[in-house]
Amino acid sequence: MVTGSRKKLEGNGMWESSRMMLPEHKVALNKWDLERQKRMRIHLDDQEWEDVSRAVVESLQLRKSVRLRMYHDFEELEVNGIVDRVDQLKGSFMVDGEWFLFKDIEGVRLEP
Repeated sequence: MVTGSRKKLEGNGMWESSRMMLPEHKVALNKWDLERQKRMRIHLDDQEWEDVSRAVVESLQLRKSVRLRMYHDFEELEVNGIVDRVDQLKGSFMVDGEWFLFKDIEGVRLEP
């Protein structure tokens, strides 16, 4: 009898032998798992920001299609289209009626 209860306390035995979990623990574990899956933000250098700026201006003025790789917490996001508007005060731009933040840009390419 003593060896059975000692085995529960070894390694992960306490959690493995438990058949129920408190709701607070489940929420905390789910939150921890979600945080673990987050992507790291890519930071652009000055040359890359110049390329972004040039591509956005060309798209806006010359109506060229642009492909922007954008930051998202959990997936790779790409925005394709023509830049319609730029709001420098808010640090955002509009593509096909939807606003995006400049700080979320991770890469850019003008379409031929």
